[in-house]
Amino acid sequence: LEFRHSKDKILELYCAHAPFGSNVVGLEMASWKYFGLQPHQLSWAEAATLAVLPNAPSLIYPGKNQERLLAKRNRLLKKLYNDKVIDKATYELSLQESLPQKPSDVPQIAPHLVQKAAKEHPAEKIKTTIQLDLQERTNEIVKQYYNYYKQNQVYNISVLVVDVKTRNVITYVGNSPTDKEHQKDVDVIEAPRSTGSILKPYLYAAMLNDGYILPQTLVPDVPTQISGYSPQNFNLTYDGAVPASRALARSLNIPSVLMLQDYSVNQFYEKLQQLKLRNVNRQPSNYGLSLILGGAESNLWDLCKAYAYMSSTLTYFNQNDSKYRKNEMLNLNYDADFQPDFGSSSRQKNIFGAGAIWQTFNAMKEVNRPEGDEGWKFYDSSLEIAWKTGTSFGSRDAWAIGVTKDYVVGIWVGNATGEGRPLLTGVDSAAPILFDVFRLLPKSKWFEMPYNDLDPVEVCELSGYLAQDHCPKIKQWIPKTAKKTDNCPYHKIIHLDKNQQFRVNSNCESVDEMITKSWFVLPPVMEWYYKSKNVNYQNLPPFRSDCVDALQDKRMDFIYPKANTKIILTKDFESKVQPAIIKVAHSNSDAELFWYLDDKYVGTTKTFHEKPIFATTGFHIITVVDEFGNEIRRKVQFESE
Repeated sequence: LEFRHSKDKILELYCAHAPFGSNVVGLEMASWKYFGLQPHQLSWAEAATLAVLPNAPSLIYPGKNQERLLAKRNRLLKKLYNDKVIDKATYELSLQESLPQKPSDVPQIAPHLVQKAAKEHPAEKIKTTIQLDLQERTNEIVKQYYNYYKQNQVYNISVLVVDVKTRNVITYVGNSPTDKEHQKDVDVIEAPRSTGSILKPYLYAAMLNDGYILPQTLVPDVPTQISGYSPQNFNLTYDGAVPASRALARSLNIPSVLMLQDYSVNQFYEKLQQLKLRNVNRQPSNYGLSLILGGAESNLWDLCKAYAYMSSTLTYFNQNDSKYRKNEMLNLNYDADFQPDFGSSSRQKNIFGAGAIWQTFNAMKEVNRPEGDEGWKFYDSSLEIAWKTGTSFGSRDAWAIGVTKDYVVGIWVGNATGEGRPLLTGVDSAAPILFDVFRLLPKSKWFEMPYNDLDPVEVCELSGYLAQDHCPKIKQWIPKTAKKTDNCPYHKIIHLDKNQQFRVNSNCESVDEMITKSWFVLPPVMEWYYKSKNVNYQNLPPFRSDCVDALQDKRMDFIYPKANTKIILTKDFESKVQPAIIKVAHSNSDAELFWYLDDKYVGTTKTFHEKPIFATTGFHIITVVDEFGNEIRRKVQFESE
């Protein structure tokens, strides 16, 4: 040792490996265990106490043989005074200090990160990127919410905070301060959990980026059944049609499923692979359309990494001459000595373009805040955050992830055992923690608009599609790649009589007397729900009775069932078979409809077109005829046993 090392190094090695009693090894651990301090924070009396312990650690240590320990400590203090290392006042004050008693607990500031580092860097000393003050204050927030949520038997919370610019993890709360019975040692940040709605922004960005939608494109929100799969909105209501950006902000399930169907599961799966979501690892066909509603699993680490990529891509694009970096999709880091390599710059975008990301973040900024904070927009200090919540099926997982130019904050709340609990939702359980953590961080400015990846175009004011000639037009900035989207399909030219009450044609009205107008017309089922939420929507006027085309005005459709549906008739508590409720939408709310089952008349409806139908097991034809002679048919399979 003398030949290899200096005296200081030998002393350092000795301090790191010396026994200090009660299974305590090393000066640093002894300092924490006996005094709750780091070594450089020790007083002269405390340092002298630790200095004499390795002489006989099994016989003399705090809590045992106190008189002998006190005598040994004081002899060392006397020697320090005699050698003029300390002055008289320090010596006398040190003698007055009491000895430590039984060992205290080592502080658990980020135990799950320590566990992760020990696993990934065995036998190495790692200085982490954790910001101590932020970590401790976040721990306190988690503790407060844990004490509140455990009353509802929700025991686990995890929080991850990432510095976007460096990808450094600056806060890592792997679990709440619960007990062993409730899985306190599980690092939930790395645990695969059902995603709920937390993937929806990725789909929205992908469809904007690849030219499938524009921000205000109307997406159907009607009762839907696809190959036996029937998604439902969280509040069990329908809007008929809703702008894509509002569908994301409100986290509507049916529009998201229909958007995924249009984009394709395979194509979206490839995007998730590019975003390096490790737990999305089954074949796309195994997920199907449920992929967007929580059919897949992911973890807080990967989700925050993907959102950090999006934030960094947009900021770098705006600050560096409209360029992207090759390795922007970089892993998160907790090693303070690690230097990230984002790769070379180029004009080639990486996964998503800046324009699509900017539009996505704008939609996410409009998400409704947690209950009790509805007036957040009116606060002078309101936080501008792009954020999204998610709730898995059965209320097992509550997610909230927020993004700014500088930080990503991810929250998960639930039970590590997978047990669901009533009232556990992303917006009510995870979002409040999200905003409390963001209030600890420096405030960020909102993202700059990436003009070089956007183009101003004319879009239809009502449908959100690219405007056709007959649309009311507004200017809107859209991603450059989105200019290949479709033109508005919902505006049609109609001819009205001079009083503009009826539609006419050349068979019943002279051309000079006709008034030509552009009319916004949705498909029947979309229209039926849309007009209940949009009072300004105007139904298409009927044809005047003397016009030949009056009987050709087909404006009705089935709401339920969809084509090729199998309906199982249930029984009540008295074992009586219950009917299937068949629903139809008609553009004329006063129209009378006539119902038939296999050409057998079963009744009429008016205003509300819902008809209970009894049928035997097998295939049947349901026919509905309106008073104008229009007819719709649907083949349905019934099972009544």
